[in-house]
Amino acid sequence: MNNLGLVFDNRYLHHTIPQSSPENPNRLRHLYMHLQQKLTQDCFTHITPRDATDAEIQSAHSSFYLEQLREHSIKDDPYSYDKDTYLMEESLPAARLAAGGCFCLADRIMENDIDYGFGLIRPPGHHATPGRGMGFCIFNNVALTANHLRKTYGLKRILIIDFDVHHANGTQDVFYDDKEVMVLSIHQKGMFPFTGLAEEVGEKEGKGYTINIPVHPQFANAEYTCLLGKTLQGVVEQFMPQFILVSAGFDAHIDDSISGTNLTSDWFGTITHILRKHAADSCDGKLLYILEGGYNPVSLEESVFAVMDALLQKNFIRPGILSVPRAEKLFNGHPMRDYWTI
Repeated sequence: MNNLGLVFDNRYLHHTIPQSSPENPNRLRHLYMHLQQKLTQDCFTHITPRDATDAEIQSAHSSFYLEQLREHSIKDDPYSYDKDTYLMEESLPAARLAAGGCFCLADRIMENDIDYGFGLIRPPGHHATPGRGMGFCIFNNVALTANHLRKTYGLKRILIIDFDVHHANGTQDVFYDDKEVMVLSIHQKGMFPFTGLAEEVGEKEGKGYTINIPVHPQFANAEYTCLLGKTLQGVVEQFMPQFILVSAGFDAHIDDSISGTNLTSDWFGTITHILRKHAADSCDGKLLYILEGGYNPVSLEESVFAVMDALLQKNFIRPGILSVPRAEKLFNGHPMRDYWTI
């Protein structure tokens, strides 16, 4: 059995416009070429995606939103819906395939056909709220995957970790009053979408199940590893997720001009080792990465391969960063705020 399953498909490149945009097919074109070359090496399982149905999409998005997307995708102006998020005739098919590809990976993990998965998909999703797309995002792929796991397999505790440099506002909105899905977002403060304050912790039954870690620009590997290491240990030990989903954005990279943070490609391998350990301890290793941002094709490819290398290693050592004081009072409405608010 190949322990790593990948979804990538040239149909994801069909979502495009003639105008310049950071979110464009060139993000993934060179990466796809390298992955095609590696297919004969039998180092991963290539999984063909399927389309998500309307019913599946409506587990996280409204029917009115779907109608809006259909209406705007056939207009002459690709930015008629949103000033950043373009819609063309091929955009909705690509977005359906992105969500459906993530479902395929989740299914293969649950069926023990693969150990880990990585959806190298576009358009990204974590800014898409139940009723609106924004920030290059059309369907919220990670939220839809969490709901697919709940409906199909009856899971009750799913952890979503988002290390994209932007706050996971859409994912947070979907699950803000939900105690079955915990959303942890580490992101640069003071940038789009201008949400994700430490005080945003959920409401009603979901109070305490949203964790936001806003960080300063110029934070780098050591700061990120310390903050996530401290937080994740308490989260996993107390929440005991049955599945870990990762919104994997690589735009916090030092070479990505969209942000001010200074992560290197190696860091994404480091955090993957940490997450593998937590997944092994809590949910029999069930760990699925879903691509979000990352707009420098070179650093994006380097970072993706760092994650893949970490997932493919047969043995991994418990990183020393996990030996940190345990957090307390996770679900008191202020989860671990004193440990990581800067």
